[in-house]
Amino acid sequence: MKKLPLVLLILALLFFMSCKMGKQSGTPLAQVNEDILSLEGFKSTFSEEEWNKLSSEHKKKYVEDWVNVTLLAQEADQTGLGKETATRQRIEYATKKIKANALIAQKLSQIQVTDDQLFNYYRIHQADFTKNRMEYNVQRIFLKDKIAAEALYEKIAGGTSFDEAVFSYSQENLRDNFGNMGFVNAIGADSLFWQAARKLRDKELGLLAAGGGWYIIRHISTREGTEPAGFEEYRAEIRTRILLDKQEDIYQSLLRELKMRNDKIYYY
Repeated sequence: MKKLPLVLLILALLFFMSCKMGKQSGTPLAQVNEDILSLEGFKSTFSEEEWNKLSSEHKKKYVEDWVNVTLLAQEADQTGLGKETATRQRIEYATKKIKANALIAQKLSQIQVTDDQLFNYYRIHQADFTKNRMEYNVQRIFLKDKIAAEALYEKIAGGTSFDEAVFSYSQENLRDNFGNMGFVNAIGADSLFWQAARKLRDKELGLLAAGGGWYIIRHISTREGTEPAGFEEYRAEIRTRILLDKQEDIYQSLLRELKMRNDKIYYY
């Protein structure tokens, strides 16, 4: 089953939602004429896992993409293109495809992948997992108060310079070096920061509780270390592989079940 790229699916779904909702309740993120994108509607297009992985920069990019595609779609309506038979048929087909993929994604989300399954896959396919453990270049700000740390995190995510924030707010001596830790690894004294940084994309922010306070960290860059990576580093990749292997099975199983329950299918 061929699927539209994730970005296109999300944008198509957001556009169809905006066409139906117009003025809607919720926290507005953007508006193009009468079409409004709310935070609640935006989040509903992602699974919880996908949403948690999105950086603030990626979220802003998706919102800007929604604004752009809405402008283009509105212009298409103004010129009459939206009423043409070919356009309406493509919209109908895209809507069905989004619904079908949502159904398959729902079935996939219900599958529990156990640690034993993950480790067995790792053992069987160990030749695929031969990279060295990655090391992460980390910059940090230390604050003793959680609320203050969260507030500063939001300011930086909103555009405040990280370097300026380190010098102005950090409550540790490392601020004199603009909070630069250098590269941290999994087996060194800063392994806690390695654990946190490996969950972040390059330039993405994170919050970490440690040392009697809170750290705002920034993953600056990545390099390959000299130590071989272990099972834990590949856990997320292995889970994704297992689910992708099951996706075709779910698709075929669903079709068999649905065709048994719906016998009014005709080919002309």
